[in-house]
Amino acid sequence: MARPLRFRFAPGRWDMSRVNRDVYHPLDDNLGATMRAPWYDPPEGYEARRFDMDNGDTALLAWTDDHAYWVGNTETPSSLWRTDKEAFSDAPFEISRWAQRELIAELFDESPWLKPYPYLSWFFLPVFLSKDGRETTRSFFYDHAAGFPDATRDEALEFYDSFFETGVLDDYREVMAGKLGTSEYFDPTRMAAAMGEFDVAYLLTEAGYEVTPEIEVATGHSIDFRAENTHAGGALIEVTRPLPPSRRSVSNPVAAIRDTAQTKTNGEGQLAEHGGGVTLFVDCSSYPDDDWRAIMGEQPDVRHRPAVVFRLRPSGHVEGYSKGSVPVDLPWLSA
Repeated sequence: MARPLRFRFAPGRWDMSRVNRDVYHPLDDNLGATMRAPWYDPPEGYEARRFDMDNGDTALLAWTDDHAYWVGNTETPSSLWRTDKEAFSDAPFEISRWAQRELIAELFDESPWLKPYPYLSWFFLPVFLSKDGRETTRSFFYDHAAGFPDATRDEALEFYDSFFETGVLDDYREVMAGKLGTSEYFDPTRMAAAMGEFDVAYLLTEAGYEVTPEIEVATGHSIDFRAENTHAGGALIEVTRPLPPSRRSVSNPVAAIRDTAQTKTNGEGQLAEHGGGVTLFVDCSSYPDDDWRAIMGEQPDVRHRPAVVFRLRPSGHVEGYSKGSVPVDLPWLSA
């Protein structure tokens, strides 16, 4: 599976002759390519070209006398194979801003339905324009309302766009956007599971906590979040998102959430090996109303404590219950 969109940094002398020889001609020979001026002016001191391939791929190259930056969702010319990769946040600000203006404009041209949601579009740009995942990731939001049942696409996108507007996950954009995946094979189950982490980040942020993703622990695993605020120490949070019973082999919603939680607590799961100290958040936001009512009516244990079982709607409304002593204060919980 290809990685999210990233820069390649190529040191050395660059000029138009080298661009033609090492970039344009290989792309044109292999894919059919048109080289043209970029849509936006590159940063001062740089020259730049845009490469549009016959198969719909795109790439950008900006260069000075002693280095170049390349980014694209197409094959990388062999002259750039051994170059270092850099995330958008690691490249120089002016280069990153220019390239993202180009790519956002392309994204909105190809998928104008994303234009009303600039913060969501920016956050997921590395996967929305990735080599393999550009169709599948956009389809997940367009056709599947980002995993919310019984909700419109606009409701779901407005919710996440408002969350990303807060900027609380900006510093972790690459790792968090990458959780959506860049596979050409469409897997809405995996993508919905990834959105469960954004749901939990939203709930913790709304409750006044600062969240830090991907916390490495002594077992060698990574726990999804650490949540901290000024009134309490850090709490480790792991997230799981069960499928509703209609899409599982189990016969009822209670069995479905227990079955999913076991993947974290049994065998070599993160929580089994960690040996305590982690709160499990079970995101039932994929559950339709009837299944969720059954869960809230019984409030079953999920074989791990402390645990929070919840369902979030794109309106921001949330319901849930807890088991054990949950170390974060969530006022909507029923204990």
